Amino acid sequence: MTTLSATSRWIKSLAVEPAPLRSMLDIALKAIALPLAGLAVFLLLWSGAAAKIDTSLGKFPGPSAVWEQFGSLANEHSVEREKAAAFYERQDKRNAARLAKDPSYQAKTRRYTGKETFVDQIATSLVTVLSGFSLAAVIAIPLGITIGLSKTLNAAVNPIIQIFKPVSPLAWLPLVTMVVSAVYTSSDPMFSKSFIVSMVTVTLCCLWPMVINTSVGVASIDSDLVNVSRVLSLVPLKHVQKIVLPASVPMIFTGMRLSLSIAWMVLIAAEMLAQNPGLGKFVWDEFQNGSSASLSRIMAAVITIGLIGYLLDRTVMQLQRYFSWDKSSATR
Repeated sequence: MTTLSATSRWIKSLAVEPAPLRSMLDIALKAIALPLAGLAVFLLLWSGAAAKIDTSLGKFPGPSAVWEQFGSLANEHSVEREKAAAFYERQDKRNAARLAKDPSYQAKTRRYTGKETFVDQIATSLVTVLSGFSLAAVIAIPLGITIGLSKTLNAAVNPIIQIFKPVSPLAWLPLVTMVVSAVYTSSDPMFSKSFIVSMVTVTLCCLWPMVINTSVGVASIDSDLVNVSRVLSLVPLKHVQKIVLPASVPMIFTGMRLSLSIAWMVLIAAEMLAQNPGLGKFVWDEFQNGSSASLSRIMAAVITIGLIGYLLDRTVMQLQRYFSWDKSSATR
């Protein structure tokens, strides 16, 4: 009987143990298998469709052609960096020789002005979008909190926001370009005018979603929390710090995610239209180039733009999880 009961318990344990294993398999299926399956189907459809599309520059690029261009673009970047290193090495040698002959010589190092590579364009666009987004956040979040706390101010400012919110930032681009050219007239500027123009354009498109979401989040704070603040007699600054910000963090970050995704799209378009350095200019230059590899290089840029946009959104979402008390508010 003892042996039989022990065997029975062992059989029951086998029936219970697969549950965690089944849960792990479900998680692996959702997190890995399904995305990979979706990607595989997309690549097959893309490859099949590309083979049937003929353009003036040849066949539409499939996945293999685009992958080859990624390698080519990486090699071009490596070659350009080697040229830059050799350029600075030659300068150092010349300066050292001149100083040996004339110790009073003021050595100068000229900046390498070679072709900007695909990687350089990515870095330029990232710096621009993050700079414009950060400037917008510094303006929009305090403004949104102020508007959300004051119904009077909200009534006064809301019409202005609603008028300018639907205006495409690209419509502002000519005005921004002229204003920056007129105001930013330093003989030795810290930043190039093209960077300032692109950054200001990004800032303009980032402002409205952040202002609106922040003000709505602040205005919709639970009345119980407001009453707690009154009972504790918190001064306005403490009220914002202890009550307003923690309660409105999810809405603030929702506005930030919306703003950043819009900013990334607008920046690429602005770089194409204004021919400012960045991924947008890379796409336009390749389109104008019209070589047999142009379509593959443009498609590589399109995929890169999409991946960077996705990573930027995931980064803000992780920040939201870190700062928000409601972890479930940042799940997608």
